[in-house]
Amino acid sequence: MSALPLSGIRILDLTRVLAGPLSAQMLADLGADVIKIERPGTGDDARAFGPPYLKDPDGRANNNNSFYLCANRNKKSVTVNIASAEGQEIIRELARDCDVFMENYKVGDLKRYRLDYETIRSLNPGIIYCSVTGFGQTGPYAPRAGYDAIFQAMGGLMSVTGHMDGEPGAGPMKVGPSIVDYMTGMNSSIGILAALYHRKANGGVGQHIDVCLLDTVIASLSHWAQIYLLNGQSPPRRGTWGNGGMPAGVFRCADGELMLVAGNDGQFSRACAVLGAPELATNPKFVKNNDRVTNGKEIMAIFAGLFLKHTVAHWLEALENAGVPAGPVNDFAHVFADPQVRSRGMEVKTEHPFESHLSLIRNALTFSGTPVKDYRYPPLLGEHTAEVLASRLGYDAAKLDALKRQGVI
Repeated sequence: MSALPLSGIRILDLTRVLAGPLSAQMLADLGADVIKIERPGTGDDARAFGPPYLKDPDGRANNNNSFYLCANRNKKSVTVNIASAEGQEIIRELARDCDVFMENYKVGDLKRYRLDYETIRSLNPGIIYCSVTGFGQTGPYAPRAGYDAIFQAMGGLMSVTGHMDGEPGAGPMKVGPSIVDYMTGMNSSIGILAALYHRKANGGVGQHIDVCLLDTVIASLSHWAQIYLLNGQSPPRRGTWGNGGMPAGVFRCADGELMLVAGNDGQFSRACAVLGAPELATNPKFVKNNDRVTNGKEIMAIFAGLFLKHTVAHWLEALENAGVPAGPVNDFAHVFADPQVRSRGMEVKTEHPFESHLSLIRNALTFSGTPVKDYRYPPLLGEHTAEVLASRLGYDAAKLDALKRQGVI
């Protein structure tokens, strides 16, 4: 079996909270050696984002919560106070032999510490320096801070998410998880991988990558935003209705709900037969998908009445046999108990000092030749400080002790 795809790549990760750490975790899963820099004493801001926390062996309070655990496996935690001159020098020394430098500070913050791209590039011309921010490195909003929900609102995602106008609870709605952070992390990883390839193929030239949450959420709206660019009209909120093929949405059954998407005319015809109303497939108002989109409220209301006649299990079996895409509306307990999810191994176990079998979510990439199998637990705060500074920078025990007494590490 080959080494992991990014074996030999060294990454210095100064990111905090979610988007940047998720990106660094993805690269660590793929074999990169990732050193996570944290603030002495408190660490990554995510560690204080609230419960649930792991219980340590003595039942004491700690800073290993779900927010931190989801984005920091396979890394080494090194505590460095970058507000101190000595701490800044440690970061510059570590950056000299790294391939990638990641940060998500406000625009200009690291320049006053001489940890900005120009300074780091002067020490390491081949460095790939990735900056993850809310609004990007340029533009009138560049200095602003922000979090995922702000960008769901500003980028237009909330305007097209939620119940339809006129329905109870109508109005803009946030997507549950921090989806813009996750997508920004993916974009950061893509940019870093592309820059690493460019450097290798074009003579060792590094570069600065500018990734931000606002750009990411706008780009992610794809065909929804394209509607506006095409006709100047913002699409309305459609609740659980689909974005293309119709009928598509959540339908209540005798004992719960399911999601159905009739993505083409053939699927619609077969769905009508399953529901006991084959005549709908030849009704002029519903024959073609464009007809069903035009008459969406009518066909959705008809389907809603038909689905009430039987249970979710009854309909799912019948629809699957007919080749019509449908699925249950699962909570997380059902998700991780689902036989398909279990067969794909989406829940992985790792040994943690506080939990002998800590569950994590596996990397979603599956390789035939270089599979991701190593899931090292998200490190305790500062767990690898002495190891990394001794092995990478040659610091002896006396120097490490002095730096610790000074609050530098």
